[in-house]
Amino acid sequence: MIAFVSGPVAALAPDTAVVEVGGIGMAVQCTPGTLAGLRVGQQARLATSLVVREDSLTLYGFADDDERQTFELLQTASGVGPRLAQAMLAVHSPDALRQAFASGDEKALTAVPGIGKKGAQKLLLELKDRLGKPVGPAAAPAPAAAGWRDQLQAALVGLGYAAREADEAVEAVAPRAEAVLADGGQPQVGQLLRAALQTLNRAR
Repeated sequence: MIAFVSGPVAALAPDTAVVEVGGIGMAVQCTPGTLAGLRVGQQARLATSLVVREDSLTLYGFADDDERQTFELLQTASGVGPRLAQAMLAVHSPDALRQAFASGDEKALTAVPGIGKKGAQKLLLELKDRLGKPVGPAAAPAPAAAGWRDQLQAALVGLGYAAREADEAVEAVAPRAEAVLADGGQPQVGQLLRAALQTLNRAR
């Protein structure tokens, strides 16, 4: 198993980072929050999980070991594959997921694209005792680059929303991002993504 990759970032896409390791470009599937902390040309170290299928080898990358362990634990539930586990981590931090399972928070789970009410209830039953207890305040996501709109739009489309829905969700959270910019800060894509998903969930 490849436990982590470390090296300069060669390229970034909406759901993938290419990290150069020993002269080889390793394509790593990442959440928007993880990608927001990476920059082309800068060194990166990503905890990774290799998912082997008959027709593919896919490397998933995470900001830290806690995210990777949560990703792997989520997949111990029936019906949860790597894509859904990654979508859950795109919407919630590991500690927020632990909190959701510990408190039986259906709403938090149905905020994830691909999880309905029945699916959330099933997951709560299966995973309640597997993720462990919350360990403290969730770590703040990495600051986003100036192009937060493009990153957020790409993240929503990557999660399966239509371009029109993604546009509307971006506009809905734009005042929050602009207020951060006005105060001299950087909008954080992870937080904006969670807010955008909440507006999409309410619109359904």
